Amino acid sequence: MTAMRYSKHVLGALLAGTVVFSAPAFAEVKIGFVDMQRLFDQAPIAVKANKKLTAEFAKRELELQKLGKQIKTQQDTLEKNGATMSDTERRNRERELADASREFQRKQREFREDLDVRRNEAMAVVLERANKALKQIAETDKYDLIVQDAVYFSPRIDITDKIIKALADDGKLPAQ
Repeated sequence: MTAMRYSKHVLGALLAGTVVFSAPAFAEVKIGFVDMQRLFDQAPIAVKANKKLTAEFAKRELELQKLGKQIKTQQDTLEKNGATMSDTERRNRERELADASREFQRKQREFREDLDVRRNEAMAVVLERANKALKQIAETDKYDLIVQDAVYFSPRIDITDKIIKALADDGKLPAQ
């Protein structure tokens, strides 16, 4: 009987402690959401970085387009006149076309790799600044949690515009 009474008291104390310690869980938690894709698309620092990258790689892109058109012209000529060419001439043109195509693919691959490297460098700068702005806003506005990826979020907790505005006020893109 005493053991039963003792266990009821222990159980009661445990339940009371659970209610007391879980009470803060019922307090209001301030949560925010940041749409990183929109931030990378709309933040002035990101827009400037993208424009700079476009300008930096424009010449190479035009050269690739020109080379692609030349290859297409060679291919069309070979298809059109191939039947009237000698076997040797046709094989030579086919070999030239294959070599040009391989060179074009190599240059395209290098272009994409170089562009990806530079884009990652530029976006790392944007991300660093965005994280600083985000942390400052979180501390100032007393957020408990800010999420960057979510299956669903209410527009009510979206603070992306605040981050974009903070980045706009932040200043210039650093020299690279």
